[in-house]
Amino acid sequence: MSSISFGNSNSHEISLDVPHITPIKRWHIAFAVIYSSRAFLSLHKESKLVHKRCEIFPDNEFSTVDKTSLALLLKEKNPDQLRAFGGIHGIASALETDAKLGIHGDCEDIARRNEAFGSNTYAKHPAKSFLHFIWEAFKDLTIVILLGCAALSLAFGIKENGPKEGWYDGGSILFAVFLVIAVSSLSNYRQSRQFDKLSKVSNDVEVEVVRTGRRQRISIFEIVVGDVVCLKIGDQVPADGLFLDGHSLQVDESSMTGESDHVEISSRQNPFLFAGTKVVDGYAKMLVTSVGMSTTWGLMTHQISLDSSEQTPLQARLNKLTSSIGKVGLAVAFLVLLVLLVRYFTGNTKDRNGNKAFNAKKTESDDIMNSVVGIVAAAVTIVVVAIPEGLPLAVTLTLAYSMKRMMADKAMARKLSACETMGSATTICTDKTGTLTLNQMKVTEFWIGQESIQKEAYISLLDSCVVDLLREGVALNTTGSVYRPNPVSKFEFSGSPTEKAILSWAVDELNADVEELTRSCSIQHVETFNSEKKRSGVLARREVDSTTHVHWKGAAEMVLEMCSSYYDASGLTKDLNDKEKEKFERIIEGMAASSLRCIALAHKKVEVEEEKENNGEKESKRITEEKLTLLGLLGLKDPCRPEVRRAVEDCRHAGVNVKMITGDNVFTAKAIATECGILKPGQAMSSEAVIEGSEFRNYTAKERMEKVDKICVMARSSPFDKLLMVQCLRQKGHVVAVTGDGTNDAPALKEADIGLSMGIQGTEVAKESSDIVILDDNFASVATVLRWGRGVYNNIQKFIQFQQTVNVAALFINFVAAISSGEVPLTAVQLLWVNLIMDTLGALALATEQPTEELMENPPVGRSEPLITNIMWRNLFAQATYQIAVLLSIQFEGKSMFGVNEKVKNTLVFNVFVLCQIFNEFNARSLEKKNVFKGIERNKLFLGIVGVTIVFQVVMVEFLKRFASTERLSLGQWGLCVGIAAFSWPIGWVVKFIPVPQKPILSFLG
Repeated sequence: MSSISFGNSNSHEISLDVPHITPIKRWHIAFAVIYSSRAFLSLHKESKLVHKRCEIFPDNEFSTVDKTSLALLLKEKNPDQLRAFGGIHGIASALETDAKLGIHGDCEDIARRNEAFGSNTYAKHPAKSFLHFIWEAFKDLTIVILLGCAALSLAFGIKENGPKEGWYDGGSILFAVFLVIAVSSLSNYRQSRQFDKLSKVSNDVEVEVVRTGRRQRISIFEIVVGDVVCLKIGDQVPADGLFLDGHSLQVDESSMTGESDHVEISSRQNPFLFAGTKVVDGYAKMLVTSVGMSTTWGLMTHQISLDSSEQTPLQARLNKLTSSIGKVGLAVAFLVLLVLLVRYFTGNTKDRNGNKAFNAKKTESDDIMNSVVGIVAAAVTIVVVAIPEGLPLAVTLTLAYSMKRMMADKAMARKLSACETMGSATTICTDKTGTLTLNQMKVTEFWIGQESIQKEAYISLLDSCVVDLLREGVALNTTGSVYRPNPVSKFEFSGSPTEKAILSWAVDELNADVEELTRSCSIQHVETFNSEKKRSGVLARREVDSTTHVHWKGAAEMVLEMCSSYYDASGLTKDLNDKEKEKFERIIEGMAASSLRCIALAHKKVEVEEEKENNGEKESKRITEEKLTLLGLLGLKDPCRPEVRRAVEDCRHAGVNVKMITGDNVFTAKAIATECGILKPGQAMSSEAVIEGSEFRNYTAKERMEKVDKICVMARSSPFDKLLMVQCLRQKGHVVAVTGDGTNDAPALKEADIGLSMGIQGTEVAKESSDIVILDDNFASVATVLRWGRGVYNNIQKFIQFQQTVNVAALFINFVAAISSGEVPLTAVQLLWVNLIMDTLGALALATEQPTEELMENPPVGRSEPLITNIMWRNLFAQATYQIAVLLSIQFEGKSMFGVNEKVKNTLVFNVFVLCQIFNEFNARSLEKKNVFKGIERNKLFLGIVGVTIVFQVVMVEFLKRFASTERLSLGQWGLCVGIAAFSWPIGWVVKFIPVPQKPILSFLG
């Protein structure tokens, strides 16, 4: 047991017994106790609070603070209450956190904090159970009607034929209905679970924290109370906390308060930060005080229902199709009902013995009711088959399968609509850095004055004063950091790729000691980098001589405009007149033409600025941007990704235009675009293919609409220019996909039909505004998403063609038979079985087809293309006509043709009808290609479903005779059925030679 004592002449000695603690923890405790002593002196009148703060850390626990009091402190935003806790540093001490070094962060420390304050996870609403989906299926009106008919059939059947045989008809309908409900409910339940898993992955983002003095990236779920989190523009605040230090921090609290105005955060007036808010300007370090359900956001989300009834665009089109076909089905069912009732009551319907089924003088009321119920059940069953309620299931299955497979291809769909919409994309607007390039910046050129300095001669050729200024400018004017665990270890750099490259250059080539330089200067004011200014500045005071210096860093042409002089290699200052500026501009252009990003460093020594009081808050004047001295030019190389050129070619081959929108200058943009294949040879000199954002912005609305299609590269673009480009393209009818990684990209990502954010470098604001997250930041993955999108759309079209073939054949056969003979050849149970094959098993088989390379040879679908194309109508009518002709022939001439009785004939009709659908399922694998068997060996699920369907059909015919109203068939009869059904294959092959008109037919059906 160790004892630590503190005291002075004005206070009582405070003694603390600590059982075997490490030196680091001893230091934390000592610091906290000292702070507690100061609180005792300053808050003498508040004796209760003093007493509470003096009982600090007994048994190594957080006794002075708890998660409830910390949550209330943040929720109420009360500065007085914060001061009562000893201020921000008082809370940091109580949480055993060092403002600069962070927490210790070992397993024991993390576990203790999780136990005391909870984890950074949110309680979710209970997942929908399987019973919920069953109940939802029962709410379907047609199912309710069928259940009512089944109940009536059971009652009258048992009354007429007794309990042993009277339940067959009603029981068969019940069993078939429950089978359909069970399979569809299971499919929806599994999809719901899959979506929950994907949501969990999308919420698992990385954040940067400081632990034991080292910056490191961890999962947002691993953040604990006491952590020091680094925030920059675009980040989402991961937990509730307090502002430790930083500059120009502004957050968007609209998600919490609904107010659109940005809130300024500072240590004096408003140090409170809330989970779920977004950083829109500046950077800072934050002390985490509440996590998970203890945060204000957690308390809010606990009361919010997460249910959403939002439909995807394709689902809306499917609903229109379902409605149109349903109306046709209802009309046919009503006609069948009317015809059957008229025939029955006029005595034209015969019973099993060949006698009239209805005789006004002899037929009992129970027999009439039984017959009417049977007629109504037949009509309702036609409605069930006609209405394509399997379409939503097919969409769900297709999207679930595609989303899962896209994850393996480094793309995560955040919204269901994204998969389907991507298949219609006609234009992709991509940014450059990190998407087309590797985002691995490295300084490859350095110019001082108008002289290029070789790598090995930086120190020997440069004046020491210039070197010192370069070191100071890089070390102070950065949002990155340098960490070295020990003297023999390598340096670790954090920050953006550009910041890391410049820091690495300063440390490796200029021998800069970033940590020492940071300690030797005090930062007075910071102008943070943003996409509008394209530069950042810092006002710093040297502790050694109390002089004040300004350092600027940013896009070379921007910084050059602020300079009136420049340093040469010997340290002399020379005037920067217009003639000299032209020389520097040529240097910058030459570097840009070599695909280098050109960054300029500038400096100015300023007089000590007077500080003025404003409501008790000290404010520094704006950092000067005039008469700077140019320190040097850095050329940073970010090589293109090796696979990008092929991906761009694939997109272009698929009829999708690729446009690059970047903030870099025209020369760099041209070089990268040419290297990636976005610009063809000769296009780089075209004024229509390559423009600057300001030029596009200054066009009239008419000029923009005329020229937007010809633009391939937009350089020096602002966020507004990117948004304007997307709006123009959409107005011209394009389906636009946009890639982006920064907060400034959010408006364009939201405006686009498909927003694609970057998973590695993308900010949380960008990800939240997007539909799909590209997990590897690679444009090649964008091309993969395009292929999957087309696959989703194509799979749904395959299923619609397959399903509507069944609908047309079933409706026509039952209608003709009902009018001519007064009976329906396919019973309610048989039609329900066909419905199961068509909706659930068919959807599962066709929804899991992987996208083929042929899909990338077709032009994009766009906005105006109907869901059911002329090609689909051609295939559909050909197969339906063949099935109708064959089945009606068997229905009316089957007994004489095959020498069978009525029951066997009806079984042949049912069996041929089902087998035709099984063979036609192969035809549906390709809408246009004649070889429908290509690649079938790779789709094991398709073959498995076909096999299961065949087995079930054999069981239905051979073993469930009473249930399905069938009769056993001989081998010869089975061979006959298979032969008739197999003829669907050559018909499907021949019909694809028939040309189709370009103008859509039957467009009202989708």
